[in-house]
Amino acid sequence: MTDGEPLNIPIGTHTSRSAAFGLRAVTVAAVVIAGLGATYGVHRVREAEARAAKVESSEWYRLGALPDWGGLWVPDRSDKAHPFGVGDPPWTAAAAQQIAELKAAEKAGRPHNVYIDCLPEGMPSFVVMTLNALEFLFTPGRVTILGEFDGNRLRRIYTDGRPHPADPDLTFNGHSIGHWEGGTLVVDTTAILPESFLPLGQAVALPNNGDMHIVERIGLAGADALLFELEVTAPHQLTAPWHVTRRFVRQPDRKAEIIEASCRQGDFATGADARGNSIFVPIPHEVGGAPLPFER
Repeated sequence: MTDGEPLNIPIGTHTSRSAAFGLRAVTVAAVVIAGLGATYGVHRVREAEARAAKVESSEWYRLGALPDWGGLWVPDRSDKAHPFGVGDPPWTAAAAQQIAELKAAEKAGRPHNVYIDCLPEGMPSFVVMTLNALEFLFTPGRVTILGEFDGNRLRRIYTDGRPHPADPDLTFNGHSIGHWEGGTLVVDTTAILPESFLPLGQAVALPNNGDMHIVERIGLAGADALLFELEVTAPHQLTAPWHVTRRFVRQPDRKAEIIEASCRQGDFATGADARGNSIFVPIPHEVGGAPLPFER
């Protein structure tokens, strides 16, 4: 090249190289963006899967796999397959003598009512003697049975794996723990007051006298039938376990409600004080608990 000659630069070649470089940059950027998008998408999917696994492992979610015991359940009084009071429990000789005397008194028109003073009936009477509706509540680690009769007629059955307490307080319904075997709830109950009855009827029953142990199997026997199968061990009154079954049926109206009831309310009549305020007025009762005639 001499002075004055034009500068000869291959513009086309330079442009092609720049374009190629730009194309490569765009391609790399696209790959990076796509990769980031894929990673972000996988992350979101994994987050969703983790949330779903957490929900499915929650105790509330697992309740959905339990059988449908919703609604109110009432004793099936037409159940001929499991007649209550037919065939005595295996009483000891001393207990059998007392039962014979109670049956004779009832037959003679002098029944001895064992359920007095509005005390809870206790187990196993809660199941085998009730004439009222029951309702089941399933919550994590617990099944609660509500009885329609009186506010304190309920049972708590713990299903969280806990054992019975080592030194329990004795109660009318005892301490109950349970587990599920398929659709059947198996319940073990101890720590029942010795005063809780082994009943054949409202006027034929004996206190268990302590150390009673009850095992129940509760499960559906059809879409709208529920069976309580009890094995009652009471070593101070029975020579062997007593097996008894009670059948309940579901009320057709799934929105039916338990009605508030108070045993003590039957001990009073409605009235008014000197100023016209509404009050409850005590009424007289006989020793067995039945109300006596009175003037209002």
